[in-house]
Amino acid sequence: MILPIVAYGDPVLKQKAAPIDKAYKNLDKLIEDMWETMYAAHGVGLAAPQIGESIRLFIVDGSPFANEDSLDFIERRELKSFKKVFINPEIHSYSGSNETFNEGCLSIPDIREDVSRLSTIELSYFNEKFEYIEEEITGLAARIVQHEFDHIEGILFTDKLGPLKKKLLKPRLAKISRGNIQADYPMRFPGKPTAR
Repeated sequence: MILPIVAYGDPVLKQKAAPIDKAYKNLDKLIEDMWETMYAAHGVGLAAPQIGESIRLFIVDGSPFANEDSLDFIERRELKSFKKVFINPEIHSYSGSNETFNEGCLSIPDIREDVSRLSTIELSYFNEKFEYIEEEITGLAARIVQHEFDHIEGILFTDKLGPLKKKLLKPRLAKISRGNIQADYPMRFPGKPTAR
């Protein structure tokens, strides 16, 4: 089932999400619905807070970036199969070079900005079978994970911008919060009924 994506301005996007255990009610169905929702919105990642669930869960699929011209053959190949579920993830270290990439967010339609992030992370998490995994992720895959991890920490990519850029974006963000935006997927706006 395609779920409405929570728009900028909803308090759930600014909360630190709670961990869950394998007994979490209807977890398989929730993950299935998140995949369907993310693909319907043409996203590469979706965090549970973006569908109104303040839990430490997100999904990623880096395959849409597999044809990115700036990437080498190895990174393209890795992104093609980079499809994962992250439950209760913890990033233990950030390293590598500081790289800038133009990011967007399904909760903030029609706004894209350059965001700097370190290129390598070491993290641990549980997958959808609640198997514990530790791994190092690099490049664009690491960026996707960091963006979604920020969501479960209550951080949006716009929070990482400089003061001048934030000031310039403020009117556009206010419009999104009020629902004065056309998105090609269902959204839920603060204080308004679900809209398409």
